[in-house]
Amino acid sequence: MSNLAVLPILLPLIAGIFLAFIHKKTKLVRILSKAFAMINLLVVGLIFMQVRENGNIVLEMGSWQAPFGIVLVADLLAMTLVLTTNIIAVASVFFAPQSLSRKEESFYFYTFFFMLISGVSGAFLTGDLFNLFVFFEVLLMASYGLIVLGNGKAQLRESIKYVLINLFSSMLFVTTIAFLYSVVGTVNMAQAAQRVQEVDQQGILTTIAILFFFVFATKAAVFPLYYWLPRPYISPNPVVSALFGALLTKVGVYSILRTFTLIFNHEVELTHTLFIYLAALTMIFGVVGALSTNNIKLIVAYNIIPAVGFMLMGIGIFTEVSITGTIYYLVHDMVIKGALFILVGATAYVAGTSDLRKMGGLIHHYPVLGWLMFLASLVLAGIPPFSGFIGKLLLLRGGLGEEEIFIVIIALISSLLILFSMIRIFIRGYWGEKMDIPVPDREKKGKRMAIPAAGLLTVSILLGVGAEWFFPTIETIAQYIMDPELYIDSVLKE
Repeated sequence: MSNLAVLPILLPLIAGIFLAFIHKKTKLVRILSKAFAMINLLVVGLIFMQVRENGNIVLEMGSWQAPFGIVLVADLLAMTLVLTTNIIAVASVFFAPQSLSRKEESFYFYTFFFMLISGVSGAFLTGDLFNLFVFFEVLLMASYGLIVLGNGKAQLRESIKYVLINLFSSMLFVTTIAFLYSVVGTVNMAQAAQRVQEVDQQGILTTIAILFFFVFATKAAVFPLYYWLPRPYISPNPVVSALFGALLTKVGVYSILRTFTLIFNHEVELTHTLFIYLAALTMIFGVVGALSTNNIKLIVAYNIIPAVGFMLMGIGIFTEVSITGTIYYLVHDMVIKGALFILVGATAYVAGTSDLRKMGGLIHHYPVLGWLMFLASLVLAGIPPFSGFIGKLLLLRGGLGEEEIFIVIIALISSLLILFSMIRIFIRGYWGEKMDIPVPDREKKGKRMAIPAAGLLTVSILLGVGAEWFFPTIETIAQYIMDPELYIDSVLKE
């Protein structure tokens, strides 16, 4: 039974390697990629049900007992995020043929795609910090391949920035792991959580915690480390943008959530108070960026940043209610960002431009695409009864419960500005006077592009209107996270 924990990593890895050998047979690769993605989603769904019913699945690789060997921990938090990742993967693999040229598809796109899913899943499932670093590198190497796919000038320019930022972050990451090991003598998360409470070097541990936060904040695009994000996320093909926007920053947020609730919870007054202030600044500057541009892809890319601020706000407040809100909002944001990047990619394709000033009246040609964009904007902004509202309501309740009025006000204002930034795309791009679209073959393809986005949007809406089905599971995860001994006992079997 414990071997189930490796399947979400192993299956996409095998799929990616296999598809590399037949990458020129585009039609066959498309069919197999869709089949592999759906099989992986089914397997992950079954593992998720198993964990929800019977508790954590802990795999000790090579039968080396924790904390001495490599450990994978499929707990309810990890499996919820792995399941969400694979839902996005299925939508992306159906969107890819509509978004990519045949040449781009044949140039190992599907291999890099499955490697990325494997790396993201591994980051969620790993039980030790060094292997978190390893899986970060796996997903980053896959993302390097994806960001330059197409060989455009903008892609190459932005990829240099993207690689350099992540190279610096990775160097600091592995160095900080070494610092922690020198103090607590382990990289296993469960044992490190035990020993941090016992070691009489709280000042050094707090410094190490801040270094870890710096690494994860760079990955997550927290203020002031967000400056690298928007353009590298919009330069590649829309399907790659959807994968990046939905998944990559969320691995950083997950890492902050996991480490600062499990390991580094000894100086909450310092670290978590810092999180609240940084969350407020992240919301403000992200929204300002979204309002400052007329590029529809950049608007969505900048709106990744305030969403990260909302999640960090919940971690900073550090109550069961706020952590529940962070997890709910994290799942919601993964799904809706995937849908939005697909929608703006489709919009830019049918309009022939991503500049709002050159658009207008698209609703007359593409009503389905237009109304999906309108609905997605409401979901992102947190209008009731959609999923964004549920997560934000919990976060605001957590803030008010701890009398963090400042961050609550910032969050409310940011939500209104997010809605304004997104609704501009609908009003200026889709509404208005009917314009002639000079390329008739785009209409059919534009409709096909809307299908994967509609699927993700349906999932997002269900998370909101069906909250009574999902909330108990998310609340259980929050209760589990707030009691680190449950994780420690399941891994170390004490």
